Amino acid sequence: MSLLKAGKTYQSVAATLSASISSVVRWAQDFRNGGAAALRPKPAPGRPPRLSQKRKLLRLLAHGAGAAGYSTQLWTLPRIAKLIEKHFGILYHPGHVWRVMLGLKWTWQKPERRAIQRDEKAIAHWKKHEWASIKKRRFRVQHG
Repeated sequence: MSLLKAGKTYQSVAATLSASISSVVRWAQDFRNGGAAALRPKPAPGRPPRLSQKRKLLRLLAHGAGAAGYSTQLWTLPRIAKLIEKHFGILYHPGHVWRVMLGLKWTWQKPERRAIQRDEKAIAHWKKHEWASIKKRRFRVQHG
């Protein structure tokens, strides 16, 4: 508000603060009507989230699905829903768990399918020795 009191225009204050002109006008009106207290942050409207212990959930997820008793390390939405219900007593529909996960900055990942009998050493050897002799070699175009 000191910028406006110093005679600056709404436009110049908005440019200085990297804000919109409408926000500066609203802030000035709020300040005139309620003083500095009117400019304090206000709680977000709406229903508060049911799950507040997000750090604990992240720790549980970091241990892997195997630690939760599953045969694979793959976390699925139904598995996460069961984990939340078991540890926090909050029932989420598996189709809505993705909202919680997005809030935790987790993204959907599709596991890569690999054969159980895959032999990484044999593949590396083949790539190094066999593939090198099979692949096409570049040829030089001679101008002449």
